[in-house]
Amino acid sequence: MWPKAPGESAWGPGCCGVGRWLEFKARLRFSAGMRREVKELVLDNCRSIEGKIKGLTDEFEELEFLSTINVGLTSIANLPKLNKLKKLELSDNRISGDLEVLAEKCPNLKHLNLSGNKIKDLSTIEPLKKLENLKSLDLFNCEVTNLNDYRENVFKLLPQVTYLDGYDRDNKEAPDSDVEGYVEDDDEEDEDEEEYDEYAQLVEDEEEEDEEEEGEEEDVSGEEEEDEEGYNDGEVDDEEDEEDAGEEERSQKRKREPEDEGEEDD
Repeated sequence: MWPKAPGESAWGPGCCGVGRWLEFKARLRFSAGMRREVKELVLDNCRSIEGKIKGLTDEFEELEFLSTINVGLTSIANLPKLNKLKKLELSDNRISGDLEVLAEKCPNLKHLNLSGNKIKDLSTIEPLKKLENLKSLDLFNCEVTNLNDYRENVFKLLPQVTYLDGYDRDNKEAPDSDVEGYVEDDDEEDEDEEEYDEYAQLVEDEEEEDEEEEGEEEDVSGEEEEDEEGYNDGEVDDEEDEEDAGEEERSQKRKREPEDEGEEDD
């Protein structure tokens, strides 16, 4: 599992089918600074140590999403304190209890996937009542789902849960069973997009104003150039008039000279 920039997922080689049996501890060798920046951590298909989570510490204080699918977990008793954790994927393991740990260590958990574990009765999930923010719970492929009135009893036991196995009390499917945990984040993204659009519009308006000002300056400079050209043309015309007048005087003088010579001969 390799670190990414703050806010990005920290995906491990096991997610790509490479080194999938590396131990947790080997995959969690971050510096203390990096641990505090990670928000999403995926350890799917890694090999747990003695069926427990080891190497994951409460230094991952910004962690919001943790996925440990198919890692051979039998217990989550040593899960560290993760106050900001919102979504926890524990499917396809061998967990059969210790769920009271979640209320203590992950008090803000909203979405929990326990599909494919060894959960056999309602008493096992009863500790989840203390997770006041829990909105989505998945128990697919657990023996508990075979109980009579399973859904009705779970909703009665956990009234804070909105979606069980992807459906609400009225059997209406969740808007997006894969990312329902991030509805609020989507709203935040929409707000960010709106702010960006407003900023982009502001920049565009400023650019248009600058272009208009430049256009006005060009028009003014163009008029000044025309005035200068007109002024220069006037000077040229005056010079041409003076030259024409000079030529007429010289022509008249040449005409008078022969007449003057004739008078002298007489």
